[in-house]
Amino acid sequence: MTGIAGELAHEQEVVDTMYARLDTLRGTTADRLRSVRLAGAVGTHQNRSERDAFATLYEDRAAQLDAVEDRLVFGRLDLAEGSGDGTVTRYVGRIGLTDAEHRSMLTDWRAPAAEAFYRATALHPGDVRRRRHLVTKGRSVTGLEDEVLDLEGEIDTEALSGEGALLAAMAQGRTGRMTDIVATIQAEQDRIIRSELTGALVVQGGPGTGKTAVALHRAAYLLYAHRRLLERSGVLVVGPSSAFLRYIDQVLPSLGETGVVSTTVGDLIPGIRATAVDEGQVARLKGLLLWRKVIRRAVRARERVPQHDVPVRVEGHDFVIRPRDVSDAIAKARRTHKPHNLARTTFVRDMLERLADQYRDFTGDPLSGEDRATVLEDLRSDRAVRVALNIAWLPITPEKLVADLYAKPHRLAEAAPELTARERRLLQREPGAPWTESDVPILDEAYELLGEDDSVTQAEARAAAAAEEQARRYAQQSLDATRSMMGDYAGLVDAETLAARFAAGGPSLTTAERAAADRSWTYGHVVVDEAQELSPMAWRALVRRVPTRSMTVVGDVAQTSSAAGARSWDRMLTPLLRDGWRLAELTVSYRTPATVADTAQRVARAARLPVSDLRAARDVEGSLVTVRAGAGAAAGTEHLPDAETVVTEALRLTKEFVGPDAGRVAVVVPAAGVRRTAEALTAALPAAVGEQEAARLAAQRPEDAQVTVLSPRETKGLEFDAVVLVEPAAIAEGPGGTSDLYVAMTRPTQRLVVVHARDLPEGF
Repeated sequence: MTGIAGELAHEQEVVDTMYARLDTLRGTTADRLRSVRLAGAVGTHQNRSERDAFATLYEDRAAQLDAVEDRLVFGRLDLAEGSGDGTVTRYVGRIGLTDAEHRSMLTDWRAPAAEAFYRATALHPGDVRRRRHLVTKGRSVTGLEDEVLDLEGEIDTEALSGEGALLAAMAQGRTGRMTDIVATIQAEQDRIIRSELTGALVVQGGPGTGKTAVALHRAAYLLYAHRRLLERSGVLVVGPSSAFLRYIDQVLPSLGETGVVSTTVGDLIPGIRATAVDEGQVARLKGLLLWRKVIRRAVRARERVPQHDVPVRVEGHDFVIRPRDVSDAIAKARRTHKPHNLARTTFVRDMLERLADQYRDFTGDPLSGEDRATVLEDLRSDRAVRVALNIAWLPITPEKLVADLYAKPHRLAEAAPELTARERRLLQREPGAPWTESDVPILDEAYELLGEDDSVTQAEARAAAAAEEQARRYAQQSLDATRSMMGDYAGLVDAETLAARFAAGGPSLTTAERAAADRSWTYGHVVVDEAQELSPMAWRALVRRVPTRSMTVVGDVAQTSSAAGARSWDRMLTPLLRDGWRLAELTVSYRTPATVADTAQRVARAARLPVSDLRAARDVEGSLVTVRAGAGAAAGTEHLPDAETVVTEALRLTKEFVGPDAGRVAVVVPAAGVRRTAEALTAALPAAVGEQEAARLAAQRPEDAQVTVLSPRETKGLEFDAVVLVEPAAIAEGPGGTSDLYVAMTRPTQRLVVVHARDLPEGF
């Protein structure tokens, strides 16, 4: 086999060898651990200590070997050998491996020998000729991504995969322009990747400029260059969709214990999953920074002073909860500056003390020591007192607080007087409605101001104490059972020490696992892709997670489709980051053919979108074709071209660009026509390419299928060999406007076929 197929087969052989060695080491470690355990608790105290030390060593080694099953090998470096033309190959993975003769097989990513995998760039390649990322699933190599850093050397373009193949082809162009463009790509991307860690770096770039690739390379570079700092705090990567997260999981090398947490805004809070999306005005309203005040007012509304005295009777004695006492206790609790649910402890304690003083004044009993404690406990456990204090200071979850704002008009009117009656009606919804992505930053604000319910914290503390006592009792039983074997050394280990050893033997969480489970975790760096779509409230939630404001932000304000998103980086970020951000621009597109890129920019400028100046690195003959079609005949589709013409063009591109192992074609249709077009294409495919081939082409997830039908919004961040763009005028009139059209037009790497029944928008 030659070309890409041969390269895949070769890398599979290498990976198979690595896993075989891993299995051998696992078996050897398990045998040694078994032998140590079989030795038993016999011999001198020193012998037993040595046995325990070896057992711990082998247990830790076994755990380490088990932990690297997934993506054991993820990188390869081809290095220049001395001053000659030879090349040395070095594989990089999650741990280091040597063969039976102790020769290196796999280099640990943390080792100095792996440094070039993270630090080398096209402008500063060092000895690196090529860097390869291995895309794996289980123990199978499913894809390769090549980066050629030595573009002046001999390059076998047929053996390259991914963007490396494109850059190599560009470098071999015969005109000076191609070489100049490649040099520009190297220089502007290199400056961004190596930019300092501090502050927020905003990378503005048009379609095809490699924003995502630059952001991920920068994350890997920073994790390596600032390992000591970032391995403790981790890096948060925020993407626009689960499809994007699956993509970066393969592109960004596995970083072992350092850990990278990848999420969408909708999954930012552990335990909360946003399953719906707000559109238009609702999304805009929920994205306003006004919600800072709204949530604060909603929380304060749960801290209420009664209008009149509230009498309660406890154990035969009459007490009065007075408005003045409640007001003073609320003021005292607020002065702690703790979140609502945590400050409630101060409020309740102060009110109980005031009620105990009433008992003292009524009975004349000075209430010292145990007597006062008894009265306080009687008051605390009385239902009437609990109800009265809850009414004054109600413990509430963030979910309940926000859900009440949407479901109870008087709550929202009280908390958000700045909104009009119409705007409040737009936000209204039934209790139990699914959370939307726009809700998550609002919930995050509520979590910040409410904190955890104190009663939950106390219950967890009691459960932890009970578990600790149970472990101590179990340890004591174990010691009692083995005391006869321990003889004179029985007193060297007590139950508490053994219980601590049991606790230490639990699962060890990585930085990423701990961070992902902790809403209040603060990261050392945050990477945000498609950042133009984030609302001001979403930015507030992200900034809260990185107190140092160290961020890499990539996006294109000309591609903003969300009503809550950014039209200007300055207007969006300055209120939150002040002067703590800087702008860098990518100006070269090496994905989109020049004819397509130029047309897309003219259309965008005609609609007054803030497009960046963009230079395409290449052009393709026949890259833009327009096809006039008749209007659709089906009910509700008169505004779209007839499906037959659309399907005919899609089948033509499928036959030209899609092969058994490569090639992707997308039909991009206004959202209302996606289902009809998909059904028509699915019905026509078997006759054109065969039943089995048709099933294979569309058998994957929509964003991964080789032939697929998508709405403009669904194509964001994706690329295809060829695109059939259906009715641009209708897309421009949709929710995302010309921004969605601009995105859809710039998805192809080879050809854009525009099928339209109406006149084309200005700029074509």
